[in-house]
Amino acid sequence: MTAVPRVVATPDDASWTVRLRRRIGGLVPAGEALPDSQPSYVSSWIYVFGVLTLAALTVVVGSGIVLTIGGSAWWHVSSVGHFVNSLHLWSVELFFMFMVIHLWGKFWMAAWRGRRTMTWVTGVVAFVTSIGTAFTGYLSQSNFDSQWIGAEGKDGVNAIGVGAFFNVLNPGQMLLWHVVLLPLVVGALTVIHIVLVRRHGVVPPIDATGGD
Repeated sequence: MTAVPRVVATPDDASWTVRLRRRIGGLVPAGEALPDSQPSYVSSWIYVFGVLTLAALTVVVGSGIVLTIGGSAWWHVSSVGHFVNSLHLWSVELFFMFMVIHLWGKFWMAAWRGRRTMTWVTGVVAFVTSIGTAFTGYLSQSNFDSQWIGAEGKDGVNAIGVGAFFNVLNPGQMLLWHVVLLPLVVGALTVIHIVLVRRHGVVPPIDATGGD
């Protein structure tokens, strides 16, 4: 039986899969994707809040997925649904608390030093997008709270000229924004943010690098 010759890609005729593989492999330095050691200054509590934010986000997404199983209002009539809804709410509260501490901590540490500007920018944009995600979540509660929030918020939304595209009085539209579009944006920004942290390393204290 004759063996079928195998074509080996070279740098001159590499396929898109080879180029993509090289690109992915070059995103993070070797050994930094899942490091098993960190500089001593990372033992400070201020560095923990980024991980706590990710942990809270994991619970937010997980509890949100469970909430979708029974539909858009089952948590009002089910004790299990009520528990999961409460878990979702309080994980969101913790998520924002950890994220704000992380954001302000990195601000006072000047975390954009050392070519980390995009790391800082993606974190800030993720925070702003998370506020919109939380807002649409409050509008999706299907109770008097969401009705009041929508009625009070519509004037502000209309005042900035986006009411025709972002109708806070349309619970179906707000629910789709909350469970599909905005979580995808937050998730993508989070992944990019983590990749950038692993690519450029954790920002050191200012006095550890002479303010660099």
